[in-house]
Amino acid sequence: MTIERRKLRWNGWGWVDAPDILGDRAAGVWTWMSETMGVKPLPSTPAKALSDITLPEVRLSSDIIKKLSGLLDARRVMTDDYERAFHARGKSYHDLVHLRAGRVDTAPDAVVYPASADEVLALVRLAEDERIALIPFGGGSSVVGGVTAEVGKGQAGAVTLDTTLMNQVLEIDEEAFVARAQSGIYGPQLEEALQAEGFTLGHYPQSFEFSTLGGWIAPRSAGQQSNMYGKAEKWVVSTELATPQGMWSTEGFPGSAAGPQLTDIVAGSEGVLGVITEAAFKLHRAPEVKDYRGYVFLDFPAGVAATRELMQSGVHTAMIRLSDAAETRSFRALEAGGTAPDPSEQFCLMLVGLEGDRATVDTALERSRAIIENHGGMHLGEGPGEIWYRSRFLTPYLRDPMMDRGLGVETLETATRWSNIIHLHEVTSNAIADALESNPGVPGARGAVMAHISHSYTDGASLYFTFTFVRDLDREVDQWLVLKRAASDAIVANGGTISHHHGVGTDHMPWIDREKGPISTAILKAIKDQVDPMGVLNPGKLIG
Repeated sequence: MTIERRKLRWNGWGWVDAPDILGDRAAGVWTWMSETMGVKPLPSTPAKALSDITLPEVRLSSDIIKKLSGLLDARRVMTDDYERAFHARGKSYHDLVHLRAGRVDTAPDAVVYPASADEVLALVRLAEDERIALIPFGGGSSVVGGVTAEVGKGQAGAVTLDTTLMNQVLEIDEEAFVARAQSGIYGPQLEEALQAEGFTLGHYPQSFEFSTLGGWIAPRSAGQQSNMYGKAEKWVVSTELATPQGMWSTEGFPGSAAGPQLTDIVAGSEGVLGVITEAAFKLHRAPEVKDYRGYVFLDFPAGVAATRELMQSGVHTAMIRLSDAAETRSFRALEAGGTAPDPSEQFCLMLVGLEGDRATVDTALERSRAIIENHGGMHLGEGPGEIWYRSRFLTPYLRDPMMDRGLGVETLETATRWSNIIHLHEVTSNAIADALESNPGVPGARGAVMAHISHSYTDGASLYFTFTFVRDLDREVDQWLVLKRAASDAIVANGGTISHHHGVGTDHMPWIDREKGPISTAILKAIKDQVDPMGVLNPGKLIG
């Protein structure tokens, strides 16, 4: 079972029949956004219909299309406009700016749906023989340009390899707490199969409904409960990849001193070293109890201090999400249908999620409340946690109607040590705010910057920034580039990683060499040259 592509938006998020997440609050929310952004009324800026767009001509010869159909069958080799447009890009704001305007110059020439590792390997070898770019594609939820159908120098065209027909759970080892599945399985299907046997992977990114196992491993994804279950590089045990050199299986021992373990190179490789066909991963018992509740702090530093102590004292948390004052005010306004709190308020909302057996959760609840209250946090009960949990996959549905009204919303994330969290939060927020002020979209317009901590460790945490602005409809990409550069420059210059869990793709490549340094960059390029000497695998991503 997989998702039929025409039930999904080719130029937006999620289902064509998207859920109405605002309901009777809609009028108040749009009035509030209009006043906040300084634009009255908000304009109407609908996306172009696919029928009004002319896609580029297919560059591949009929002979190559015939060879593709010979490897699979004609029904799994697609060259129609919908499949090509759907697979042209991912789901970032930058991607949607192009897609909504009808700029689909990166559309692949064909989309193929293999159903087995043998078929993937045959496609990889054909791509090398014919000098065709081959772009691995799972759910297509990348927000950093990780699935853009780019073509390298001298290549005849681009083929996107959609993995979602490879969607089977292959093994559940109940003694080892390890399972193995094909890479194209979607999150809900995977969890359903695991929970039927009493287990969970526990990986719930915001894109959970529309992302795949391979798509989580490729960029080192993080789920919302990563405090307990770990990021992808922590739970992946081993991988199998199709490369131009043949099938590559990485190690899967509980522990090994037989040199560096190459599974860690695959996690984060973003399809440039091979197409992930299957993976083994760690399991947990499905939790008996899930407890999500809210707290409020008088300011962000107090919440940061409480979060750090929770992590360093060993409290068993699944999630700690600490919003800064701007994000807290925004959440309150959305929930209240546009009734905005006083902009001078500095209250910061913390959501704490606890999962496990009853005794573990009860102990963690007692300890976490004591630590939080010691830092001035006030308990709000289970209400805020329940609201968040119900809507945790719905927030992306707000972006399309915002873009329909001339607004832009972008996200980016980083991570740093606790000793640098407050500083990095401040300088990055200020850098984005300054860039928004110098690129207002229309005269007199305003932007908004907000952030939260959402993945924590004993030594530090991630910072996830969201910023909204009025789009400059005559120079949307240039406007985005100014904002992206300002934020990324501030992050790299002030001790943050260029990405905590979104990956590199195309969007973060200008900063990756500065983070890695020349020796590490050279090592990555040497591995790429070894496994993919013709450069056909996902060109233009991760490695320049």
